[in-house]
Amino acid sequence: MLGSSRLICKADTADRSIRFLSEKSRLDIDQAVAAAPIVVFMKGTPEIPQCGFSRAIIQILGREGVDPGNFVAFDVLKEPGLREDIKMYSNWLTIPQMYLNQQFIGGYDTLIEMHRSGNLKMMLQENDGISDRAEIAPHHLLKLLPPV
Repeated sequence: MLGSSRLICKADTADRSIRFLSEKSRLDIDQAVAAAPIVVFMKGTPEIPQCGFSRAIIQILGREGVDPGNFVAFDVLKEPGLREDIKMYSNWLTIPQMYLNQQFIGGYDTLIEMHRSGNLKMMLQENDGISDRAEIAPHHLLKLLPPV
């Protein structure tokens, strides 16, 4: 994790401004990524994704047999500040983003490649992220916590 006194900044090349991730935002996101073994920041909810990439991540997690009790999602569309802050926190410019045991794993491109190669299933199994039976988790059972 980041040092407690460190601020993260992002330069916006369009208007030449610099934006800092506040200590409060960093602490809020620290708490969010610790909310469950698997945390996804996405557009929409697992039940009603608002973009194809977010929908794909939920489908991948379901195909990998993710235990709904080990998963939470945060809808970045409900809080625009979170949408920008999570990008600075992870140093990853796109949504969705997945964390496993508080470690950033990646976005859509990374997860789709890991899924295709079998590395995602292996990583999830090693970290108790999926059930032993590896059955598909119904989307309506995946929990949604309010954004931080």
